[in-house]
This record gives sequence, C-alpha cells and structure tokens, in this order.
Amino acid sequence: MTERGRFVTFEGIDGAGKSSHIEWFADLLRKQGRKVSVTREPGGTELAEAIREWLLNRPMSMRTEALLAFAARQDHLERVIRPALDSGVWVICDRFTDSTVAYQGGGRGIPLTDIETLERWVHPDLQPDRSFLFDLDPVIAAERRRAARAADRFEAEQQAFFVRVRDAYLARAAGSGSRFRVIDSAKSIDDIRKILELDISSS
Repeated sequence: MTERGRFVTFEGIDGAGKSSHIEWFADLLRKQGRKVSVTREPGGTELAEAIREWLLNRPMSMRTEALLAFAARQDHLERVIRPALDSGVWVICDRFTDSTVAYQGGGRGIPLTDIETLERWVHPDLQPDRSFLFDLDPVIAAERRRAARAADRFEAEQQAFFVRVRDAYLARAAGSGSRFRVIDSAKSIDDIRKILELDISSS
C-alpha cells in the first residue's frame, strides 16, 4: 500500500509573511525525495478559484463569506487534497479551516459553534498534520501589506479586525494540541527557515 502523504498548512494574518516561505519549504521536501503538491485556500481548483475572486473582491454578508469558504474547501478537498494525500503526496496548503476560524470567527464574529458545524460536515476526518502559524504584531503586518500591493477586501480592514483575527489564531493554536507550531514572524527569513527545517526534520 502507498504510504499516506502529510498535510501541512501555513497560516497567519495578512502581512505576516507566511507565503514567502511556502515554495522554499516545498523545495526542501522535494530535495528530501518527497512528492509535493503546493496549493492554496480559497482556491486550488477552477471552481474554488472563482469563489476566491468573489470572497476577496465582492461585498457580502459574513455568513455568505463563511459558507462560500467551505464550499470552495469542499471542492478543493474532493479534487486535490484528498487524492494527493491518498497517493502519498505531501500537500502544502496556504491556509485551511484555521483561517476561517480566525477571519470569519474572530474577525467577523461568527459563532465558533457555527464554523465547527461546517468543519464537521466538510472534513470530519481530516485535520492538517502540521500547521505553521506565522504570528506578527498587526501594526507591523499592516506596514508590510501597504508596501507590498493593493489591498483586497480583507487586507483593507482596520487594525482592530486583525487584532481579533490574531487572537483567534492563537486561541485555536492553544486548543489544538501539538498540531501547531507558532513562529515569531518578526524573525529574519533565515531564522524562520531554520525553524521550519528543524521542525520537519524532527517530526
């Protein structure tokens, strides 16, 4: 039988710098002889990418936002994530359900019980094997966002929103046992990559 692949997610508020390390991390795994698939949420399939455009750029209610996030996730799981894991491929995903908990739960204020209901419905039997949470002061993250690109609907939110998102991320990490590795994203790129390399080598 083919050994199941591992599911690794990168999480953090916008501007925390997680995306700067994903391709590097995937290349590290490939050098170790592993088959790797890099994907993102929302997105990863034609349907989910269309939903991503709506989520990032079109006004909608917070409940519509959460439902669309899970609709995209369902298609992504069916078409990309589960088949890859079953075939022994390591899946590296930029965001997963922890982002919905943080952004729609912490940021928007949707009751976590509602999000947990959707989570149990869409992926009751699957959680990431490892989640790297890039943690950064929202003030510094905002400075990075302004320097990087034009803001989408989420990136344009006020600082108080990102404070709530960060708090929700940290609470999720604290309640998820050993799945999370919280990384101080204020560290240098080299220091962060040393942490990532050591973590995956020891797991």
